[in-house]
Amino acid sequence: MLPIARSIGWGAAKILRAYYRGEPMQDGSVRELNIQDKKDGPVTAADLAVNHYVLSKLEAAFGTEDFGYLSEETYKAKAAPEPLPHGWVWILDPLDGTRDFIDKTGEFAFHLALAYQGRPMLAIVACPELNKLYYATLGGGTFVETPDGAAKPMRVSDCEQIADLTVVVSRTHRDDRFNAMLKQIPCQNQLAVGSVGGKIAAIVDRRADVYISLSGKSAPKDWDMAAPELILTEAGGKFTHADGSPLRYNQGDVSQWGCLIASNGTCHEQLCTIASELLAEG
Repeated sequence: MLPIARSIGWGAAKILRAYYRGEPMQDGSVRELNIQDKKDGPVTAADLAVNHYVLSKLEAAFGTEDFGYLSEETYKAKAAPEPLPHGWVWILDPLDGTRDFIDKTGEFAFHLALAYQGRPMLAIVACPELNKLYYATLGGGTFVETPDGAAKPMRVSDCEQIADLTVVVSRTHRDDRFNAMLKQIPCQNQLAVGSVGGKIAAIVDRRADVYISLSGKSAPKDWDMAAPELILTEAGGKFTHADGSPLRYNQGDVSQWGCLIASNGTCHEQLCTIASELLAEG
């Protein structure tokens, strides 16, 4: 499964780069983004093109009897928010960081995870503008691959002093409640990176150590978190709710509500306790 998923990841990255860079279509016509503003954020032609490409490849390889497929497009097509009945579910985010894609920061990603009974078993996070594809399997570690096929194992930092940890944050998607929390936690070093996949890649690359997600009017979705979670945990990090409980996927409601904390693991429980206390106060 992993070679197929990696191949699909590189194919998806190629499509995203073509749209991002405005490369002409095969017939020479202009590649339009056709940005549509939706309730949970903008959707572009790049999202839809990658979604179609990946689902067609996965369904051709694995069929629809034993495997379910969950993405924003397949979720919206359902009449009610019920879990897919399959034990094995592919969870897809064709373009994580659409705003960064539109704003040309280069910090967007592609996510693909295979979950079994609600927990990720295999994950791909591709960062097209970095020419990197991160992959992980449960118990098999995390690796980063370059277009020439070279791969190397990845490991999070071993920084143990909570004050020295660097928090990776968004430039957007930050409300007053979240900003207040950031000001009160012990780690004040910050690095701005777009997309969840890009943030987790920064932790795996040892450029940062902590990522915090705090839902407000909306929340990140299964497809935002499933692949990055396994990429981080197989590189030695931790990714949980602030109460320490694990994330679960394909539960019907795809929103990951509450406070989620991802870290290099060294001060994870302490960070969870601090975040929980701050939320209880405010």
